[in-house]
Amino acid sequence: MRERRYRAHIAMELAPLLIALTALIVFAAFVVRGMSGFGTSLIAMPLLVFVMPIHAAVPMMGLLVFVLFCFLVVRDRRDVIWREVWLLLAPTLIGVAAGIFLFRSLDNSLLLKCLGVVTIGYAIYALAVHYTGLPGIRCSERWAAVAGFSGSFIDTMFGGGGGTIIVIYMHLRGIGKVEFRATAAMLWFFEMAARVFGYTVAGYYTAGTLLLVALMLPVTWIATWCGERIHRRFSQETFSKVLAVLLIASGMALLLK
Repeated sequence: MRERRYRAHIAMELAPLLIALTALIVFAAFVVRGMSGFGTSLIAMPLLVFVMPIHAAVPMMGLLVFVLFCFLVVRDRRDVIWREVWLLLAPTLIGVAAGIFLFRSLDNSLLLKCLGVVTIGYAIYALAVHYTGLPGIRCSERWAAVAGFSGSFIDTMFGGGGGTIIVIYMHLRGIGKVEFRATAAMLWFFEMAARVFGYTVAGYYTAGTLLLVALMLPVTWIATWCGERIHRRFSQETFSKVLAVLLIASGMALLLK
């Protein structure tokens, strides 16, 4: 009922307050993405659900991120670790298909809360490696199938959260910050393309939602530019620490979602 009211309202006239609140949320989310290379939906989704139904917010954010990634994958293609992309791609696309199939019917936050606990636990461990001398660990590429499927499935179902699995996987693989951002962007470009296609076929892109996307596109570019300027000041060690802090914040957002 709430979703139908939202669609009817937005089809006639987008309320200025709705636009302003959405713009603020989108700006904050894309600044974080520009800084860290991930976290857009984890910042945006817990707040957007107070502004619009989740079945409108998730497709909107998916299309915004996809448009941005169309630019990023061209710009950063030389830094991509293609072997990691190919290992993750097939399970990622399978996870998207499964998520699209269940998106309309499943409404269970238990999975997100479990992911939040795991994310916070890993981030605390990563900080302990830096500050206490705890030995670091590495994971095998054999975990790519698990990471790819679970990450894209959770992202497609809930509009975010699954990206932290890919972040943890790549961090455990020892991928540097430049290669991390480029490789993750390339993988998520394919994931977003599949998600946008699935949401389109399922009928989630109404005229009102597409208009809202068009209004938010300039916000995403300005916010990304600001975030990337901040990112350039980070060393690899600082990047790892900031990444751990953002993972803690992401985990908390998942627990509260």
